[in-house]
Amino acid sequence: MKKNLLLCLGSLALPCQAADPAYACLIEPYQKIEMRSPVEALITKVNVDRGAMVHKGQVLVELDSSVEEAALAAAKYKSVMEGQVKSAETRVGYSRAKLHRREELNRMNFISAQDRDDAFSEMRLAEAELVDAQDNRELAALEAKRLTAQLEQRRLLSPFTGVVMDVLEHPGELAQTGEGARPIMKLAQTHPLRVEVILPVSLYGSIRAGARAHVVAEPPMQGTYQATVRIVDKVVDSASGTFGVRLDLPNPKGDIPAGVKCRVTFSR
Repeated sequence: MKKNLLLCLGSLALPCQAADPAYACLIEPYQKIEMRSPVEALITKVNVDRGAMVHKGQVLVELDSSVEEAALAAAKYKSVMEGQVKSAETRVGYSRAKLHRREELNRMNFISAQDRDDAFSEMRLAEAELVDAQDNRELAALEAKRLTAQLEQRRLLSPFTGVVMDVLEHPGELAQTGEGARPIMKLAQTHPLRVEVILPVSLYGSIRAGARAHVVAEPPMQGTYQATVRIVDKVVDSASGTFGVRLDLPNPKGDIPAGVKCRVTFSR
């Protein structure tokens, strides 16, 4: 501040402006999660290790799926089977031709009306069998879709771009379900990062969502980064006379580590 004042006094032609104040902040992961399995199954592969950078949609864990794969193969085969449908179609064609002949004979009084009605009932049964065969094929196709979705649950994907904090279960162990179950691994989202800062109440109203800010990581980290105000708390802490602000800090390459202290200045 003293240096800035001397510079102002030494150049009267320039307006004297104090530098924007910097406030203490903390760079944190955007979120942390514990990855658990949606189904109880044996772990066959863990494709990442602690400290690995992962991308959204990347396969992290594979569970045993031999039973589901066999069931899916059977359902797919049933969904394209032609035997029952072709057989039913043949019976329908035969029964319709038979009914047509019986109607002609009945009109010539060669057979009774009962014979004609029997032929008509036989045709209706054949048509019902055809519908049943077609329904079974459609049900097999739906079952194949259900099993495909179930099979996808055997591959655990990363929900975001981030880093593996820890791997707690390994191939050969049984993945458990539910909140009380042991997680398979812990992940932290590192793109974007969040910056938490506590400001004095005197600044309330001057900091708004969408405002730009400059974040400087404390030594030994180096670099100044551009961040954007995302959340401004609507409740002020009366005891300390402060309020909280959260900023989004882009980190697409993962160069900025989380968990480090920083200083932030807000653009005017």
